[in-house]
This record gives sequence, structure tokens and C-alpha cells, in this order.
Amino acid sequence: MTSAYITGLGVFLPNEPVSNEEIENILGLINGKPSKAKKRILQNNGIKSRYYAIDPKTGKQTHTNAQLTAEAVHVLLRNSNFPIEEIECLACGTSSPDQFVPNHAVMVHGELGCPVCEVISTSGVCCSGMTAFKYGYMSVSSGLSKNAVVTGSELVSSILTAKFFQPEIEAKIQELEARPIISFEKDFLRWMLSDAAAAVLIKDTPRQDGISLRIDWVDIVSFANERETCMYAGAVKRSDGSLHGWRDVEHPSEIWKESYLVVKQDAKLLGENIISYGIKGLLQILDKYRISPDNIDWLLPHYSSEYFMQPLYTSLENIGFSIPLDKWFTNLTYKGNTGSASIFVILEELMSSGKVKRGDKILCLVPESARFSYAYMHLTAV
Repeated sequence: MTSAYITGLGVFLPNEPVSNEEIENILGLINGKPSKAKKRILQNNGIKSRYYAIDPKTGKQTHTNAQLTAEAVHVLLRNSNFPIEEIECLACGTSSPDQFVPNHAVMVHGELGCPVCEVISTSGVCCSGMTAFKYGYMSVSSGLSKNAVVTGSELVSSILTAKFFQPEIEAKIQELEARPIISFEKDFLRWMLSDAAAAVLIKDTPRQDGISLRIDWVDIVSFANERETCMYAGAVKRSDGSLHGWRDVEHPSEIWKESYLVVKQDAKLLGENIISYGIKGLLQILDKYRISPDNIDWLLPHYSSEYFMQPLYTSLENIGFSIPLDKWFTNLTYKGNTGSASIFVILEELMSSGKVKRGDKILCLVPESARFSYAYMHLTAV
């Protein structure tokens, strides 16, 4: 196999940063009342600002997901001085496409308007960016293409606006008079998620005028065979843990009355499993590649909440893979949790900081709570 290198990165964050105090002004109040869970969730996740593809004055969406992604690709191409006409493979991952069909990647291709190339779309949540990345990596390292542009992007703000929750409120008005809030699993993610797009250029040769990142390996594992669904949209969760999909409703009105299309999170299941299964997957990876923590210069963990930082640190210590916190790099608190884009948003900021030196080794950890999937990546600066 041919070596493959990350030779450029680009990030696009829509509009101005949104503070914690401004969130409900933009997303709206549900049933005209402030969220009772908001303050506690924000204290736990540690996020101070994030970005929304929503005009705060008009409340209108400013970008589609495909447009966000195309903007990130344009930033990447400018940063890398790489002609758009030379893209051979375009791989795009997201959990929030603008429509079911056509797929997200061909819509991005349409926005870019670049010449004919191979186009692949990957779905999922946080790992969808990494599955797209692995496709691009495999395409280049196998010699099937000389380069690949890979993206991770999310446009979740629009589905978190109050209008998508109001039909359920109105359908359950008597029930809500006794308990006037939406369920925690639906409220939870309104304060956790935000919008962004990131793009990565993978080539079969490193840069001549700066540092590149050699891709040593990428591994993705799923524990869906062991755990029920934790994060979902387009369905509601039954008491036995199975999902009832939107296509199985008896009447289409149920889709709105039960908020089928709203993204939801089983926070209890998340807390009980996201770290332990991430460590379980990591143990397999460490055994496979014989990695020593002493050889890791940078740890890039994508986690949804600062709440998980200490448990992750302790869990790594417990398996003999302790990495000092001064080697950790994240930007969750001021760029938000942007799902499939997050790991690339983090990596782009680290590379732009000038802190990475040739020979440095970078380990990336990406958990996906949907049904407990995990992506692991090892890079070397050259």
C-alpha cells in the first residue's frame, strides 16, 4: 500500500458565535417557557459558545448542510493552494443531510461544481466523518486515486428550533399542564449540538512547504451487538429499547405529535456506557498496534461534554495508558460539539497553532453514542 498524508484542512463555522444566554433567543422557547434543564446541562457540558446556521435577527436558516460543507472545502482548497479541478475523490459524512435523497455528498458535489469525480456519502453520527475519512484514506493508499477531499459536517440547529417541538406540546396539552416540559431526552440535545463543516485533503505525497500528517492507521468498531440505541432521530424508543420508526406510524399526524423527527438522546444510557465501551474498543486497538502512551505527543479526544473528560482520563490511567492533560487538545468549550465535523475542527486548530513538530504522533478518539461505535486514528507529523 502507498502512504497517504493529510496535507491540508479547512473549517467553516457559520455566522457569529452564540453564547449560552443567546441560545433560546435563536432556537426559541418551547411552549413559551424557558427550559428547566438548560442550566444544568450547560454546566455539565462546559460549552460556552457555539455556531448556528441561523440568522439571529430573522430566525431564518442561512446555509444548507451542503452549502456549509462546500464552504469548508473552498477554505481547504485556498489554504492548500489545491485546484478544485484536480479533486479525484470526494467523501462526505454527516448525520444531518438536507434531504433523504439525493445523498449528501452528491449535493456537495453540485454546490462545488467541480469536474466529474468519484463521490461517496457516509451516514451515522460522530463517526460518519471518520468513515468518510477512512474511505478517502483507503482510496489514496490503495492507489485508486492520487487525492481525496473528505468532509464531516452538521446542520442540526434548524431541527432543534421550537417549531419542531410545538405540535407535540399542543397534542399533549392536558398531560403538560401537570408536567409542563418536554421529556429530558428531547430537551437534552438542544444544549449539546451545533453547526459546522470541516474538510481534509488526503494525498499520496506529503507537502514540500510545510508539515503533513502521515496516516498510520484508522480503525472503526461497533458495539451495537451489545447495547441498545442511545441517540436517534426519525423514531421513538419503545420500553423494551427497540425503535419504532416514523414509517410505521398508523397516521402521519403521529410523526409531529410524538416528535419522531427530533433528534433524541438517552442520557442515562450515554453516561453508563460511552466511556467504558470506548476503553473496551481502545484496548483492542492497543493490542493490535502495540502503542505506548509514552510515544503519543498529542491526544485529540472528541467528547460531547467536559463532564466526560475526567472519567476518560481516569479510565485511561486504569488501563495503563495515562497521557498527561497538557498533551490533550480540544476546543469543545468555544466551538461546540459539531458531531462528525468535530475531530477535524479540533485537528485543524491544532495544526494551525504551530505546536505540532515533525515526528510528533497524534492519537484521535471519536465516540459515537448512536449505538456505541468508536473510531481511532493514529497520525505522524512529517
